[in-house]
Amino acid sequence: MARTRVRIPSLLALTAVTLALVTGCGNNSDSTGEGKNDGTSSPAASGAPKAGKKRVVVVTTTWEGAFAKAAGAEDVKVIVPQSVHHAPDYDPKPSDLAAVAKADFVLYAPFEPYAAKIKEAAGSKAKLVEVNLDNDPDKVKAEVDKLGALFGTADAATTWKTGFDAEYGKLNKDLQAAWPAGKSPNVVTQVFTAWAAKLAGATTVGTYGPEAVTPAQLAELSSKKPALVLDNVHMSTGTVLPDSGAKQIEIVNYPGEDLELLPVYRNAAAELKKAVSTS
Repeated sequence: MARTRVRIPSLLALTAVTLALVTGCGNNSDSTGEGKNDGTSSPAASGAPKAGKKRVVVVTTTWEGAFAKAAGAEDVKVIVPQSVHHAPDYDPKPSDLAAVAKADFVLYAPFEPYAAKIKEAAGSKAKLVEVNLDNDPDKVKAEVDKLGALFGTADAATTWKTGFDAEYGKLNKDLQAAWPAGKSPNVVTQVFTAWAAKLAGATTVGTYGPEAVTPAQLAELSSKKPALVLDNVHMSTGTVLPDSGAKQIEIVNYPGEDLELLPVYRNAAAELKKAVSTS
């Protein structure tokens, strides 16, 4: 998992700029009762379905967005652009706050403390939902189940999981067939790319990160004689085990702008297969 944190020194200033936008977003209607801030009368606040209306889901990054889409959400808006690999470099814009103000749900990861502040600054009645960002298949399916129940799209979530299991199984078999001499390769993995080692059926002999590898760790990990090092492209600290002979692979955790999660696994599998085939 890659850590993403956004600086928000300008959020309070942006609140004033976006006040007019927030006021006209439909969350302040006294006639329907949806604008009351009592946490009970608003369908958005309780997570209950809104008749005849798709859930508006605002997510901090494309990773949460892919989970939401897999769970059946159709109206998903992303705050941090996918092109921003290091999210602390991103400053939320007035349009971001306006999007949050219109949301039914705001999805964030526990290491993204700015999500609650964004909601507060925008005056949103949205339900904040914490997502466990990890591409381990069991954890992914658990999150998709949870979100499907919240969104009222459990059937769509179940359908997606069926397709995911089939694709994951194919990738896993294909990678195992590519093992040199039919033997599972030894790998060292960054703590947030362990899912890729699992996908390959590799043998994890050590982990590192998210901090840079210390000299003591370098000696210990090198002594394991790994064939591969799985690095996290979003938190890379450069070459992890120089002079060890291990091939380093850059693993991408975040989906693209299409919010499709399966290409993340396909891309990782392609990189892993290429590496083990030339070992």
